[in-house]
Amino acid sequence: VQLVESGGDSVKAGGSLRLSCETSGDTARLGCMSWFRQVSEKEREMVARISNDGRTAYADSVQGRFTISQDTVKTTLFLQMNNLTPNDTAAYYCAADVPGSLACEIRWNNWRVYNYRGKGTQVTVSL
Repeated sequence: VQLVESGGDSVKAGGSLRLSCETSGDTARLGCMSWFRQVSEKEREMVARISNDGRTAYADSVQGRFTISQDTVKTTLFLQMNNLTPNDTAAYYCAADVPGSLACEIRWNNWRVYNYRGKGTQVTVSL
C-alpha cells in the first residue's frame, strides 16, 4: 500500500484548504486512516482519524474546524481544514493500517506504529 498526500499550500489566516491522501496497492485491506502533522523537530501529532466503520475523532486543537472523510470507495482520504490559523502551519501526513493492528485498535495516536505512511504535504498559514 502506498499513500501520497497533496493539497498543501500557503494561505492567509482564516482561509481553508483541502488535503488529499491517495492510496494505491492492496487498499482493500485498510481499516483505519489518520492525519498527522509535524512542526519542525516536534513530535508528530495526530490531527484526525477515521475508523473502518466511519467513526471519526479529532485533536482538541482542530475540533470544529477540520473534517476528515473518505471517498465512497475508500481509496482517497481527505482533510478539510477551515478557519486556519498560523498554529496550523506544519507538514501534514496521512497514515493507515489494517483492522486489528496496533494502530487501529490501541495506539491510533502514535505515528510510529502505522504500517503505511505518506511523505507529507506542507501547509503554511500566515497572518
